[in-house]
Amino acid sequence: MLGESSRNKIREGSLMTHRSIRLLLPLLFLGLGPIHADEQLASPAQVYGELFLDVQTQRIFEDSKTFVDMTPMQSPQQVVEEYRRAKAQAGFGLREFVAAHFSAAPDNAREYHSDPGQSVEQHIDSLWPVLTRGPDPSGKYSSLLPLPNPYIVPGGRFKEVYYWDSYFTMLGLEESGRHDMAVAMVNNFADLIDRLGHIPNGNRTYYLSRSQPPFFAAMVELVAARDGPATYAKYLPQLRKEYEYWMEGAGTLGKGEAHRRVVRLVDGTVLNRYWDDQATPREESYREDVETVRASGRPAEEMYRNLRAAAESGWDFSSRWFADGRQLATIRTTKILPVDLNSLLYNLERTLAKAYTQAGQQSLATDLKQHADARASAMRRLMWDGRQGIYVDYLWEEKHAGAAITGAALYPLYFGIADRAQAHKTAATVRTSLLGAHGLLTTTAATGQQWDAPNGWAPLQWIAIKGLRDCGERELAGIIAARWIAKNVSVYKASGKLVEKYDVAADAKAGGGEYPLQDGFGWTNGVLRKLLTLYPRPAGKANSLREQDVEKVPEQSTQ
Repeated sequence: MLGESSRNKIREGSLMTHRSIRLLLPLLFLGLGPIHADEQLASPAQVYGELFLDVQTQRIFEDSKTFVDMTPMQSPQQVVEEYRRAKAQAGFGLREFVAAHFSAAPDNAREYHSDPGQSVEQHIDSLWPVLTRGPDPSGKYSSLLPLPNPYIVPGGRFKEVYYWDSYFTMLGLEESGRHDMAVAMVNNFADLIDRLGHIPNGNRTYYLSRSQPPFFAAMVELVAARDGPATYAKYLPQLRKEYEYWMEGAGTLGKGEAHRRVVRLVDGTVLNRYWDDQATPREESYREDVETVRASGRPAEEMYRNLRAAAESGWDFSSRWFADGRQLATIRTTKILPVDLNSLLYNLERTLAKAYTQAGQQSLATDLKQHADARASAMRRLMWDGRQGIYVDYLWEEKHAGAAITGAALYPLYFGIADRAQAHKTAATVRTSLLGAHGLLTTTAATGQQWDAPNGWAPLQWIAIKGLRDCGERELAGIIAARWIAKNVSVYKASGKLVEKYDVAADAKAGGGEYPLQDGFGWTNGVLRKLLTLYPRPAGKANSLREQDVEKVPEQSTQ
């Protein structure tokens, strides 16, 4: 096992990184000795080795995520040893072996049936308990990273907490009178930061090598709106650690260099990109990644890194990341400085400054405000496309802005980076390029990927609606809200469900992605519940707000 001297070297910043520790873990699991606390971070691929590979490549489950979420009925070491013996026997069946040695992740929603007599608000409120998990047990032998407090999962195949989903879920929890659950979820994320140094994509061991869009600061702001400014000081240690995670290496980068999630441009400007600490197939999408890389003809590690980085972005997958704007084989996520990520880090810097102020550390608060101002200035200089009238991503190696118009362009409005003139031009561009019949399109490209047209997603609707409202573009905000609410409510009336994403260009079912359309659904419920408070339906209108009514709606707070 790792001794104290080894642990000290890790803490002191030696070449032995957390990633290299995890690469040692398969030997520990498959050798002798009990499982210790550090080994709980081992992922299914590391624990099960050849068994994992055989299950994922022989397609015994339609969904690659199924196996990595299963729990063994014996220790992993015993399972692997039995597998090696059993597979040599005549008549061996892999599917039968897995069924005999693993149990599936429980699905609380399977027995849930919606009540057709409920309003959509009542439906959402009744779903929160169904989507509640935790506090978790110790998690022995499971890929689940246990959390100390209750939390809301998205639903469907997503049976764990997801980082950026949770912020949008929390918006609805607040409207449902579940501030207690919102606080519990923030505390869970604070616990993950304390334990791991960052918030993983989700609370599974196979997600440890990446995070997701950093909304923790926005979550703290949401809780502070109810609990007061002392909230910022309470979460100061975690805000600081999250910032250190995203900015690791910034202080030693040369001009034109990149390290993990940080890039220093040739003029000295420091901005961020999405990244993943591994360059292997994602365990929850193993077969899909292997097939994608094989078909691409590109170097495997380069492809895997970019696929994983796109998963960290939450936009997996989108033409936004493709060099040719059409094909997944041209993915280049790590070469892009995303406008949404840098908006979120601007907000993290400003929130951290508030936390330092509350803690009486004014010099550090001033320093963080300066970092935030420098980031905003760089974004206005590099990411504002005056010709198209919208914010775009920046191609840092090519030294120019990208051309893709996407829903990420509304983040600078949401976080107060865009000025009023830019907001007005953005609204005009959104009207002509991204406004669909049922809400905001994700991009202008229809590629078959789920984060492209014709799909619309709840988080992007909220970012756009609140961002536009805050910048004085109330009419367009109301139109997007009215169309999105109507789509959500009509699907609910027809099916009794709220789903992960919607076709906002037509009346078809949303598609694309590596799995079927999921229902549940955490962030859809959260955003819709918030919007139905912000845009209350006129008396006697059972379905939703009409576009012609949007200017009649009284001003409501967007906190």
